[in-house]
Amino acid sequence: MALTRSTTTLVVCSCMALFCLMSAAATADHQLRVGFYSYTCPKAETLIREAFNDAVQQTDDIGADLLRMHFHDCFVRGCDGSVLISSTKGNKAEKDAQINRNLEDEAFQVVDNAKAKLEAACPGVVSCADILAYVARDSVAHYGGGFYDVPAGRRDGRISRASESTSELPTPNLRLGHLTKLFAGKGLTQAEMITLSGAHTIGVAHCSSFSHRLRNFNASSGADPTLDAAYAAQLRRKCPTARSDNEVPMDPPSELGFDNSYYQGILSRRGLFASDQTLVSKPAVAAQVKLFAHNSGVFTSRFAAAMVRMGSIGVLTGGNGEIRTNCRVPN
Repeated sequence: MALTRSTTTLVVCSCMALFCLMSAAATADHQLRVGFYSYTCPKAETLIREAFNDAVQQTDDIGADLLRMHFHDCFVRGCDGSVLISSTKGNKAEKDAQINRNLEDEAFQVVDNAKAKLEAACPGVVSCADILAYVARDSVAHYGGGFYDVPAGRRDGRISRASESTSELPTPNLRLGHLTKLFAGKGLTQAEMITLSGAHTIGVAHCSSFSHRLRNFNASSGADPTLDAAYAAQLRRKCPTARSDNEVPMDPPSELGFDNSYYQGILSRRGLFASDQTLVSKPAVAAQVKLFAHNSGVFTSRFAAAMVRMGSIGVLTGGNGEIRTNCRVPN
């Protein structure tokens, strides 16, 4: 068939339109999105929630570790499930870094159980990194923090190094400037840092994380002067020596309640970590703490938004990474 100028133009335009559609589809496949598994594994979120519910019936505080695992995963190499990988003879993995030693193996088992359910239903489809994001959301919802949609489509990384956890994760002793800089390095704002710190409203901490604040803090004070004296005395009874490693609730009024009492405690100088109490060291940041302390609804909604933002740090999507069959071992 002979092509006229008009038919040639039509063919070119049609091809360009097709190219644009294909490009748009390719771009979408490389982005996280809500409902990512709607067609490939429709029951994914339900199966993950079942694994979580089974676990929380046995260990009522397991969700605090799962939430912390997602945070620790995203801050090291991005949200790629690398915190789940086990160490080998030639490599000490993230989970065995000192800062992760308090993560209970039962929490890792929750991910294993969810993965087993998913592999039985839709093998090779759902990543371990996405399981962590979903189960962190389910933990927040279970303790009363509200349900939020989780964009998915993460793929799993193959590398896990303990040394990177040591250098990339915030410690309990950091002050405001260091915290702000560390979170900014992950693409998160100071406001999001203050918001995500609210995760400390659930779970426990070991005495070693804060005992330096209780005794011989400086030449003029036995305890950290930013710590309420009565609270310091209470903590000394829980941690009788500097070497004690007992567990203490991070937010005593609501150890298993995801609410704004964490911020109320900070305003009363009852932030357990130095990194908690430092959130009122400047007027601008103290204003956000006061807002959350007095308005639980604002905290809940902003926490959900900050979790979604954090969950997008350095993600592997599209053809990058892999879908691990066993979350503890790269394929």
